[in-house]
Amino acid sequence: MSRTCPPNLNPTIALAMIDRFLQEELGKTGLKGVVLGLSGGVDSALACALAVHALGADRVLAVKMPYKTSSPASEADADAVIAQLGVRSERVDITPMVDAYFDHGGDAPALRRGNFMARVRMAVLFDRSAREGYLVLGTSNKTELLLGYGTWYGDMASSLNPIGDLYKGQVRQLSRHMGLPASVIEKAPSADLWPDQTDEGEMGLTYAEADAILCLLVDERYTVEEVAAAGHPLSLVERVLGMVEGSQYKRRLPIIAKLSQRTVGIDFRYPRDWGR
Repeated sequence: MSRTCPPNLNPTIALAMIDRFLQEELGKTGLKGVVLGLSGGVDSALACALAVHALGADRVLAVKMPYKTSSPASEADADAVIAQLGVRSERVDITPMVDAYFDHGGDAPALRRGNFMARVRMAVLFDRSAREGYLVLGTSNKTELLLGYGTWYGDMASSLNPIGDLYKGQVRQLSRHMGLPASVIEKAPSADLWPDQTDEGEMGLTYAEADAILCLLVDERYTVEEVAAAGHPLSLVERVLGMVEGSQYKRRLPIIAKLSQRTVGIDFRYPRDWGR
């Protein structure tokens, strides 16, 4: 393989394609704009910037949703993005909602509590979308989606996702091109689900490693043995593939038992604008 994998983006072409995607897909619904959760991380910052580029700042609502243990530095980064992009914003403290649930349900390990936080945040976003007449904008990148590193029906739930086909390194590249704050782009990625949590620490591999292996497996269709021959430890390649295979259920619509000739999601599949 002679080219870089994942490849470097052409920012001009990428922006033009994402602009058209957001404008066309939002236009099909007849809704007015988009709402997204802004965490202070690079993924949500880029998604917000892309929405502003395509739709204008007046059609974007950014919602900060901290929990009592959330990093103040992350909220400060989110505020910097809001100020730079000029979008409307709200702050919804999810602490009372989360604590009220666990106060009655007993204690829970950090992962279960973190997943609940992610689903509460998405509930807030979909409520705001109903109030505003907006679509919920997704902020999961391609690396996270392939590895299943996200909460099912939490941060992985959305109506439109402008960065879901960008690997983490490509997210950073496009973020630099768009002039987002360096503090947002360069910091250690974290879902901020509990104190000192980082994505790479939880996954046990770096995003650079994940990007390179996933690109060869998925985009280039290499076998596990070919990826290992390209210079990646075989045990790591096998673990990454196992993460992809084990999280396939997160990337599918609910599976319906087939009882008729035409079943939703099986053999009744049309674009969203079918019938128009």
